[in-house]
Amino acid sequence: MTRHRSRWAGIAFAALAMIFADGMSSAVPFLSLVGDAHAVIGRPATPGSVAGVARRTTRRVIRRSAIYVSTLPAGCVRTSVNGVVVWRCGASYYQPYGSRYVVVYID
Repeated sequence: MTRHRSRWAGIAFAALAMIFADGMSSAVPFLSLVGDAHAVIGRPATPGSVAGVARRTTRRVIRRSAIYVSTLPAGCVRTSVNGVVVWRCGASYYQPYGSRYVVVYID
């Protein structure tokens, strides 16, 4: 019987520790269930990776609109922005999208 009570006491203590660990994690760091997260440089999904920086830069620089055209206006020049092919027609930029072109904004 004593063995059974000590098991329940241990389970209750563990449950209470888990409940209070979240609120007390800043005061008592050894009760934290999750350690610090560290990004590994060089992995594509981490903030400091070269691939991640290039991907985010391209997304920040070229923004697609909801305006599609079937043909380009006259006098368009093919150019590249961060390795992405776009067509510059005066002050407007277009990007190929299937058989159409989408208006993009260059920031």
